[in-house]
Amino acid sequence: MSHRKRSTALAPALALASALAGPAVLLAAPAARAAVVDVAYACVTPIGDKSAVSPIDIKAVKEGAGYKLTMSFQKGVSSSPVELGKGAMSPSAVIQVGGAEKATVAVTGPPNPEAVPANTPIKITDLSGTYTPKKSGKVTFTAGVLTIKALGTTTTCTPGNGPGPSLELDVTGSGGAPEAPGAPEAPEALPQTGPTDSALALGTLGATVLLTGAAGVLWLTRRGGRARS
Repeated sequence: MSHRKRSTALAPALALASALAGPAVLLAAPAARAAVVDVAYACVTPIGDKSAVSPIDIKAVKEGAGYKLTMSFQKGVSSSPVELGKGAMSPSAVIQVGGAEKATVAVTGPPNPEAVPANTPIKITDLSGTYTPKKSGKVTFTAGVLTIKALGTTTTCTPGNGPGPSLELDVTGSGGAPEAPGAPEAPEALPQTGPTDSALALGTLGATVLLTGAAGVLWLTRRGGRARS
Protein backbone atom coordinates (compact mmCIF):
# COMPACT_ATOMS: atom_id res chain seq x y z
CA MET A 1 0.00 0.00 0.00
CA SER A 2 1.36 3.44 -0.92
CA HIS A 3 1.94 6.17 1.67
CA ARG A 4 -1.05 8.15 0.30
CA LYS A 5 -3.39 5.16 0.67
CA ARG A 6 -2.23 4.51 4.24
CA SER A 7 -2.80 8.19 5.15
CA THR A 8 -6.29 8.10 3.61
CA ALA A 9 -7.16 4.96 5.55
CA LEU A 10 -5.90 6.37 8.86
CA ALA A 11 -7.68 9.74 8.54
CA PRO A 12 -11.20 8.52 9.56
CA ALA A 13 -9.76 6.62 12.53
CA LEU A 14 -7.83 9.67 13.76
CA ALA A 15 -10.90 11.88 13.34
CA LEU A 16 -13.01 9.42 15.36
CA ALA A 17 -10.38 9.24 18.09
CA SER A 18 -10.23 13.04 18.31
CA ALA A 19 -14.03 13.27 18.48
CA LEU A 20 -14.13 10.74 21.30
CA ALA A 21 -11.23 12.33 23.20
CA GLY A 22 -12.75 15.83 23.07
CA PRO A 23 -15.78 15.16 25.30
CA ALA A 24 -13.62 13.15 27.68
CA VAL A 25 -11.35 16.14 28.24
CA LEU A 26 -14.34 18.41 28.83
CA LEU A 27 -15.89 15.98 31.29
CA ALA A 28 -12.64 15.70 33.21
CA ALA A 29 -12.48 19.47 33.81
CA PRO A 30 -13.95 20.62 37.13
CA ALA A 31 -17.41 22.17 36.89
CA ALA A 32 -17.25 25.77 38.07
CA ARG A 33 -18.98 29.05 37.34
CA ALA A 34 -17.56 32.40 38.44
CA ALA A 35 -18.98 35.91 38.19
CA VAL A 36 -17.98 39.35 39.41
CA VAL A 37 -20.87 40.51 41.60
CA ASP A 38 -21.60 44.07 42.70
CA VAL A 39 -22.00 44.14 46.46
CA ALA A 40 -23.62 47.18 48.08
CA TYR A 41 -22.05 47.49 51.51
CA ALA A 42 -23.78 49.36 54.32
CA CYS A 43 -20.98 50.30 56.70
CA VAL A 44 -21.28 51.31 60.34
CA THR A 45 -18.25 53.45 61.16
CA PRO A 46 -17.12 55.40 64.24
CA ILE A 47 -18.15 58.65 62.50
CA GLY A 48 -21.50 57.49 61.15
CA ASP A 49 -23.05 55.25 58.54
CA LYS A 50 -21.58 55.07 55.05
CA SER A 51 -22.26 53.03 51.93
CA ALA A 52 -20.26 51.88 48.96
CA VAL A 53 -20.57 49.42 46.10
CA SER A 54 -17.67 47.17 45.13
CA PRO A 55 -17.52 44.39 42.56
CA ILE A 56 -16.45 41.19 44.33
CA ASP A 57 -14.59 38.30 42.76
CA ILE A 58 -14.08 34.95 44.54
CA LYS A 59 -11.69 32.31 43.23
CA ALA A 60 -10.95 28.80 44.46
CA VAL A 61 -7.78 26.75 44.05
CA LYS A 62 -7.68 23.08 45.06
CA GLU A 63 -5.25 22.40 47.90
CA GLY A 64 -5.21 18.87 49.30
CA ALA A 65 -8.65 17.97 50.63
CA GLY A 66 -9.82 21.60 50.54
CA TYR A 67 -9.80 24.81 48.54
CA LYS A 68 -7.97 28.09 49.02
CA LEU A 69 -10.51 30.87 48.54
CA THR A 70 -9.44 34.35 47.47
CA MET A 71 -11.86 37.27 47.74
CA SER A 72 -10.96 40.35 45.70
CA PHE A 73 -12.41 43.87 45.93
CA GLN A 74 -12.26 45.83 42.68
CA LYS A 75 -13.25 49.12 44.34
CA GLY A 76 -12.59 50.69 47.71
CA VAL A 77 -15.21 50.74 50.44
CA SER A 78 -15.79 53.16 53.32
CA SER A 79 -13.25 55.87 54.09
CA SER A 80 -11.42 57.53 56.96
CA PRO A 81 -11.57 61.20 57.99
CA VAL A 82 -7.85 61.04 58.70
CA GLU A 83 -5.00 59.51 56.77
CA LEU A 84 -4.30 55.85 57.45
CA GLY A 85 -0.59 55.21 57.49
CA LYS A 86 0.98 52.18 55.89
CA GLY A 87 -0.09 49.01 57.71
CA ALA A 88 -2.68 50.85 59.87
CA MET A 89 -5.71 48.98 58.50
CA SER A 90 -6.44 45.22 58.87
CA PRO A 91 -9.33 43.73 56.85
CA SER A 92 -11.24 40.47 57.29
CA ALA A 93 -14.51 39.09 55.96
CA VAL A 94 -16.84 36.12 55.88
CA ILE A 95 -17.76 34.11 52.78
CA GLN A 96 -21.14 32.42 52.93
CA VAL A 97 -21.23 28.85 51.59
CA GLY A 98 -24.57 27.59 50.26
CA GLY A 99 -25.97 24.81 48.14
CA ALA A 100 -25.05 21.27 49.13
CA GLU A 101 -23.55 22.55 52.38
CA LYS A 102 -24.27 25.53 54.63
CA ALA A 103 -21.12 27.01 56.17
CA THR A 104 -19.04 30.15 56.59
CA VAL A 105 -15.39 30.68 55.69
CA ALA A 106 -13.33 33.35 57.45
CA VAL A 107 -10.93 35.16 55.12
CA THR A 108 -8.24 37.64 56.09
CA GLY A 109 -5.70 39.77 54.31
CA PRO A 110 -2.55 41.80 54.92
CA PRO A 111 -2.69 45.41 56.16
CA ASN A 112 -2.76 48.22 53.63
CA PRO A 113 0.61 48.27 51.82
CA GLU A 114 0.44 52.03 51.28
CA ALA A 115 -0.93 55.02 53.16
CA VAL A 116 -4.61 55.82 52.54
CA PRO A 117 -5.35 59.56 52.25
CA ALA A 118 -8.16 61.04 54.32
CA ASN A 119 -11.69 60.82 52.91
CA THR A 120 -10.57 58.35 50.26
CA PRO A 121 -12.26 54.98 49.65
CA ILE A 122 -10.22 52.31 51.39
CA LYS A 123 -8.86 49.72 48.99
CA ILE A 124 -9.18 46.29 50.59
CA THR A 125 -6.34 43.87 50.00
CA ASP A 126 -7.15 40.38 48.73
CA LEU A 127 -8.59 38.20 51.49
CA SER A 128 -7.97 34.47 51.63
CA GLY A 129 -8.98 31.45 53.68
CA THR A 130 -9.42 27.69 53.41
CA TYR A 131 -12.64 25.80 52.76
CA THR A 132 -12.76 22.04 53.32
CA PRO A 133 -16.05 20.52 52.11
CA LYS A 134 -17.75 17.94 54.28
CA LYS A 135 -20.51 17.13 51.78
CA SER A 136 -20.38 16.45 48.05
CA GLY A 137 -22.32 18.43 45.47
CA LYS A 138 -22.65 21.92 44.06
CA VAL A 139 -21.81 24.73 46.48
CA THR A 140 -21.91 28.50 46.11
CA PHE A 141 -19.72 31.22 47.61
CA THR A 142 -21.20 34.63 48.37
CA ALA A 143 -19.66 37.75 49.91
CA GLY A 144 -20.59 38.24 53.56
CA VAL A 145 -19.80 40.78 56.27
CA LEU A 146 -16.60 42.81 55.89
CA THR A 147 -14.73 44.08 58.95
CA ILE A 148 -12.13 46.84 58.88
CA LYS A 149 -9.98 47.58 61.92
CA ALA A 150 -7.90 50.75 61.92
CA LEU A 151 -6.47 53.11 64.53
CA GLY A 152 -8.19 51.25 67.37
CA THR A 153 -11.63 51.44 65.71
CA THR A 154 -13.80 48.84 63.99
CA THR A 155 -15.96 49.37 60.91
CA THR A 156 -18.51 46.71 59.97
CA CYS A 157 -19.85 46.55 56.41
CA THR A 158 -22.85 44.34 55.65
CA PRO A 159 -24.08 43.49 52.13
CA GLY A 160 -27.45 45.21 51.81
CA ASN A 161 -28.55 44.18 48.34
CA GLY A 162 -28.74 40.41 48.79
CA PRO A 163 -25.93 39.74 46.30
CA GLY A 164 -25.79 36.52 44.34
CA PRO A 165 -22.88 34.09 44.56
CA SER A 166 -19.55 35.05 43.03
CA LEU A 167 -18.54 31.40 42.57
CA GLU A 168 -20.30 28.08 42.05
CA LEU A 169 -18.28 24.89 42.33
CA ASP A 170 -18.75 21.12 42.33
CA VAL A 171 -16.93 19.66 45.33
CA THR A 172 -16.27 16.27 46.85
CA GLY A 173 -16.72 16.17 50.60
CA SER A 174 -14.36 14.47 52.98
CA GLY A 175 -17.24 12.72 54.72
CA GLY A 176 -16.37 10.10 57.30
CA ALA A 177 -15.17 6.56 57.20
CA PRO A 178 -18.08 4.11 57.43
CA GLU A 179 -18.50 2.57 60.81
CA ALA A 180 -16.90 -0.83 61.14
CA PRO A 181 -19.39 -3.66 61.59
CA GLY A 182 -19.75 -4.80 65.15
CA ALA A 183 -17.47 -7.65 66.15
CA PRO A 184 -19.31 -10.96 66.67
CA GLU A 185 -19.77 -11.93 70.25
CA ALA A 186 -17.23 -14.43 71.43
CA PRO A 187 -18.72 -17.84 72.26
CA GLU A 188 -18.92 -18.70 75.88
CA ALA A 189 -15.74 -20.38 76.95
CA LEU A 190 -16.03 -24.00 78.05
CA PRO A 191 -14.91 -24.67 81.59
CA GLN A 192 -11.25 -25.53 81.62
CA THR A 193 -10.15 -28.75 83.33
CA GLY A 194 -7.11 -28.38 85.46
CA PRO A 195 -5.11 -30.87 87.51
CA THR A 196 -7.51 -30.52 90.46
CA ASP A 197 -10.53 -31.21 88.27
CA SER A 198 -8.77 -34.22 86.76
CA ALA A 199 -8.01 -35.64 90.18
CA LEU A 200 -11.60 -35.10 91.23
CA ALA A 201 -12.90 -36.77 88.10
CA LEU A 202 -10.56 -39.75 88.57
CA GLY A 203 -11.58 -39.99 92.22
CA THR A 204 -15.25 -40.07 91.30
CA LEU A 205 -14.59 -42.72 88.66
CA GLY A 206 -12.61 -44.80 91.15
CA ALA A 207 -15.37 -44.56 93.72
CA THR A 208 -17.92 -45.66 91.16
CA VAL A 209 -15.83 -48.68 90.18
CA LEU A 210 -15.25 -49.54 93.84
CA LEU A 211 -18.96 -49.38 94.64
CA THR A 212 -19.79 -51.44 91.59
CA GLY A 213 -17.21 -54.05 92.63
CA ALA A 214 -18.50 -54.16 96.18
CA ALA A 215 -22.06 -54.61 94.97
CA GLY A 216 -20.90 -57.45 92.73
CA VAL A 217 -19.09 -59.19 95.55
CA LEU A 218 -22.12 -58.78 97.82
CA TRP A 219 -24.42 -60.19 95.16
CA LEU A 220 -22.12 -63.15 94.56
CA THR A 221 -21.83 -63.78 98.30
CA ARG A 222 -25.58 -63.81 98.78
CA ARG A 223 -26.04 -66.02 95.78
CA GLY A 224 -23.46 -68.45 97.08
CA GLY A 225 -25.13 -68.57 100.51
CA ARG A 226 -28.50 -69.45 98.97
CA ALA A 227 -26.95 -72.26 96.94
CA ARG A 228 -25.39 -73.89 100.04
CA SER A 229 -28.61 -73.68 101.95
